[in-house]
Amino acid sequence: MTPDQKAPLSVADRCDRCGAQAYVRVTLPSGELLFCAHHYRAHAPKFADVATHIHDETDRLLAERETSAAL
Repeated sequence: MTPDQKAPLSVADRCDRCGAQAYVRVTLPSGELLFCAHHYRAHAPKFADVATHIHDETDRLLAERETSAAL
């Protein structure tokens, strides 16, 4: 695992499909792809056999929603 695979995703990381904030980094032998939660769920079955690593931070969405609701 490279250091980049451990680095948390930030608001600057954007989905390669739609440009929304990325919450998932999929590392492939040829490089990496970033996805929002929606597009990752839509394409996850395709990556199961080819990804070398999947960094999934979609659990942050629930935490962010709970924080917003508390305000």
